[in-house]
Amino acid sequence: MQLLRSDFYDNLDLKDIHAKVLNGERLSFEDGLRLYDCPEPLAVGALAHHVRTRMHGDTAYYVVNQHINYTNVCVNGCTFCAYQREEGQKGAFVLNVDDALAKIVTAALKPQEIHIVGGCHPRLELEYFSDLLRAIKAQLPGVVLKCFTAVEIAHFAAIEGISTKEVLIRLKEAGLDMLPGGGAEIFAPAVREQICPKKSTADEWLAIHEEAHSLGLKTNCTMLFGHIESKEDRIDHLIRLRESQDRGGGYTCFIPLPFLTENSQLDIKNPLTGLEELRTIAISRLMLDNIPHIKAYWVMLGVKQAQAALKFGADDFDGTVVEEKIGHEAGATSEQGMTRNELEEMIRGCGCTPVERDGFFNEV
Repeated sequence: MQLLRSDFYDNLDLKDIHAKVLNGERLSFEDGLRLYDCPEPLAVGALAHHVRTRMHGDTAYYVVNQHINYTNVCVNGCTFCAYQREEGQKGAFVLNVDDALAKIVTAALKPQEIHIVGGCHPRLELEYFSDLLRAIKAQLPGVVLKCFTAVEIAHFAAIEGISTKEVLIRLKEAGLDMLPGGGAEIFAPAVREQICPKKSTADEWLAIHEEAHSLGLKTNCTMLFGHIESKEDRIDHLIRLRESQDRGGGYTCFIPLPFLTENSQLDIKNPLTGLEELRTIAISRLMLDNIPHIKAYWVMLGVKQAQAALKFGADDFDGTVVEEKIGHEAGATSEQGMTRNELEEMIRGCGCTPVERDGFFNEV
């Protein structure tokens, strides 16, 4: 990744972008599109790796975490989702609080972070989720609870007949520490109308995250790419996240999520290539100058591609996970979980220094 000579970028007609990156200047919408059009993806990757190194050196973070998916019953019926089931349908499930606690108690490692998301169940009330958080905090007082997407928060509010801010306040009182970044998908309204018409709008998603920030809750953010969106949609999505961060400053990490086509109802004519995945991760690092961390989510990328992503702008390898259902239902072929030693070996294997973190990226 030693492609930062100015003459190299001159030949690619990226002299001005090269200068902006080296000077730490913000890139524009048009800059983002030109990076997508660049015929040399490694040149884009080198710029992103330069920024990643400037921010984090050779550190690659990981976390001992555990995913819990509490239900796959969901009223939204998104066309891209292979995880969703109707209530009463074969394979539908709902975990009770004891079921969820049993998964934590039997885990091989004590988690620093617990990630809880699920479908928008039509009959689960807010009390269920508050009880779940309190029970986990009683079992693991120091754990970071990163739970419930903005879409779930909006759903809870609708069921209870209260505001999303009141939902966040009640869940924070029960032990909520962070929101994950799911449910953002792609912000472009025309695309959302086709892939997730019943889901919260982009404006609603952003508003809920900014409400969380106003309450002192950190959040993550995501982008689902490689389905029917355009490169313009991707850049627009990244800029809207950047503007939201300018307003509230509460996003900790961005997770670029490649769309997995295997079990989707969507007809994808040009599935993502590995290089397009890496280019998008690199452009995310370059555009999101105010979001500290970019995750190489090995569950969706696969371990080898996640390793490569650490050289294309990403600085976080996620974690042990233990059990993940949503990505694997969609077609992910990665392992369900990894050990601490496996994570560290993967990070060292691509020339980075592994650093264990908690949910807030504090070094453990």
